[in-house]
Amino acid sequence: MGPSKGGLEPIGAWASAGGDVIQDALVAIRNHLGMEVAYFSEFIGGRTVFRRVDAPGLEHLIKVGDSHALDDVYCNHILAGRLPELIADTSLVVLAREMPITAAVPIGSHISIAIRLLDGTPFGMFCCLSPRPIPSLNERDLATMRVFAGLAARQVNAGLQQRRDAQQIHGRITAVIAAEEYDIVLQPIFDLQSRTVISCEALCRFRALPYRSPDKWFKDATDAGLGCELELAVLRTTLAVFPLLPCSISLSVNASPELVISGRLSDLIPAQYADRTIIEITEHASVSSYAELHAQLAPLKQLGVKVAVDDAGAGYSGLQHIVQLGPDIIKMDMSLTRAIDTDPARRALASAMVFYAREMGSRIVAEGIETTEELSTLKLLGADRGQGYLLGKPGNIAALGAACTATHRAAA
Repeated sequence: MGPSKGGLEPIGAWASAGGDVIQDALVAIRNHLGMEVAYFSEFIGGRTVFRRVDAPGLEHLIKVGDSHALDDVYCNHILAGRLPELIADTSLVVLAREMPITAAVPIGSHISIAIRLLDGTPFGMFCCLSPRPIPSLNERDLATMRVFAGLAARQVNAGLQQRRDAQQIHGRITAVIAAEEYDIVLQPIFDLQSRTVISCEALCRFRALPYRSPDKWFKDATDAGLGCELELAVLRTTLAVFPLLPCSISLSVNASPELVISGRLSDLIPAQYADRTIIEITEHASVSSYAELHAQLAPLKQLGVKVAVDDAGAGYSGLQHIVQLGPDIIKMDMSLTRAIDTDPARRALASAMVFYAREMGSRIVAEGIETTEELSTLKLLGADRGQGYLLGKPGNIAALGAACTATHRAAA
């Protein structure tokens, strides 16, 4: 019998989501059988390692992380059929009686069920034992034990599947970063009064098939612990377009609060383009510390970098996030823009946001403008700037240049 593959190191992560089912099962079965010790183990490198233990008052004998060589314990013998799963009195079973561990612990009674992976490979054991013989243990108790062991097996297999999925995602994200399997497109942002392009937002489009939206890629990267790495890779590619942009155009890039707080963003922004750089901090992610966020943004703002709140009105903490951040630019989410010409509630919220921006010296960018009616209403409400398919679709640097030329000619 070989050790299980991959181990169960992340068990705590997936067990904590719905409570530790395995630990609860150990407590329940130990109390039901009236035995002193219950444990759940994993086979690793020829040893059985205790992953979960319930042994009140006996922590000096057994605790999580302890291990024994498989040759010294009952496990191999039970798997091979040389020992029964249920031993009511070890003194009556020759092999058990002769094993040194029986007297050393001591073990008077023992009941154990193998935990197996979906392919049948032994993973570990679900076990109860007592220093006393318990003659009353019977087949009904063994059946009950199997039920609880089955719960543990399902948790193990689910956890290992989660690990395999996570490893697959990690590999996929790593490959995307290494091969730069994404493109950067630029969507123009207009001054709504002059209808000229004054800035653009860089948007990421992933090439890998099947197509998945950028938010799914970034979520996967975050779940795999590669969120900042993917952001940094995309930002490096994005900021490289600065020399190609018209000198009058600012570049708006997206950054998570986590990335900003990490301090790794400041090294990416070229000093000569700092006053044309806008950092959009998404409202869909929580901020662990506004003090740390401001500490990292302060030197960037001194260089001329502007800060925007992205998706305002649709994200994590609403107006509180805007107040705490004190942005130069507030990007009104498309959920407020959409049908604003016919929805009094949206108009009221947008109007309040415009008023707040004026009072605080910020600019409003209305996102997702798709109809002339929406555009007219936003202009009447006092929105400074706009972005959306009606005004200009995302495209390459040449398309942005053409949009800039066309709007400046029209304005002239």
